[in-house]
Amino acid sequence: MGYKRVISVVGCHAAGEVGDVIVGGVLPPAGATMYEKMRTMERDHDHVRRLLLREPRGSVARHVNLIVPSTRQDCDAGVIIMEPTEYVPMSGSNTIATVTVLLETGMLPMREPETIVRLDMPGGLVTARARCENGKCVSVELENVPCFAHTLDARLDVEGVGALTVDIAYGGMFFAIVDAKRLGFEVLPAEARALAELGEKIRVAARKQLDIEHPENPGIRGVSIVQFDQAYQGAGKVTRNTCIVAPGRSDRSPTGTGTCARMAVLHARGSMGIGDTLVHSSIIGTEFEGRILAETKVGKYAAIVPSIRGSAWLTGFHTYVLDASDPFPEGYVVADTWGTSGTLTQ
Repeated sequence: MGYKRVISVVGCHAAGEVGDVIVGGVLPPAGATMYEKMRTMERDHDHVRRLLLREPRGSVARHVNLIVPSTRQDCDAGVIIMEPTEYVPMSGSNTIATVTVLLETGMLPMREPETIVRLDMPGGLVTARARCENGKCVSVELENVPCFAHTLDARLDVEGVGALTVDIAYGGMFFAIVDAKRLGFEVLPAEARALAELGEKIRVAARKQLDIEHPENPGIRGVSIVQFDQAYQGAGKVTRNTCIVAPGRSDRSPTGTGTCARMAVLHARGSMGIGDTLVHSSIIGTEFEGRILAETKVGKYAAIVPSIRGSAWLTGFHTYVLDASDPFPEGYVVADTWGTSGTLTQ
């Protein structure tokens, strides 16, 4: 056999969003911290992401997560998240999927009724509480990194739309949050293409016009995702949203980091407080429950410590190979399926 690479992957989705997990065939990248390891992966080993995410092995709707040894003494494992156009400090759906894979495959011991997993993430420590029954990881609640509203009512000039106001918030990556109703959307599956096209235009405008960076890590900068929201329905009631993942498609899950970013904005506006919950629904009707655990500070910004609860399901066990004669060693993209803009990076 003339194989240049053999990579083992466990298939998984969290609330409909694909978050597959690499369990073999990829060595940990160099770096003293998980953030440094993420950047090394991006700089020196991005062929792995391209091979698995791009056609013919992947698609724009897929993410892959690499499990590596933790750089911290207080964590069980480290995780590097690879998305279609970037490496992100944190992702709720990907982390829920990764915890589920770690426990259901026995990579970490499962304890019933609850297993606590501490993860070393590029964005910081994330603690997961997994509810476990009969060998199944039934649900995962994550205590996320601190999240904050960066700018409320930021003005953008968007191609084909004109002036638009958005809220910029950090939920593990930066989001531009838009009132869907004001733009004539109900956030329904039939609107997905139009939402994706507009969301990409807003993301591009935000990255060009707004200088956004994390106060404690200037390497984390720029809007990654645009979130279209319905009005907050109140604690215990379902609020629908969709997040447009670059290069332009709706997240199938309610988006864990997006839920945290939305709660940070609602907290900044006085609509949510400690202990309040946000039940976020995705464009396909799946749900995450967010909760504000505490208030804190991130640099000069008032911030919250949020949690996200959701479930994930394993979908298969896969071995991907790269034949030495394959003409597409890093895959390929075609604009008809690779989102709405067809871009490879943010």
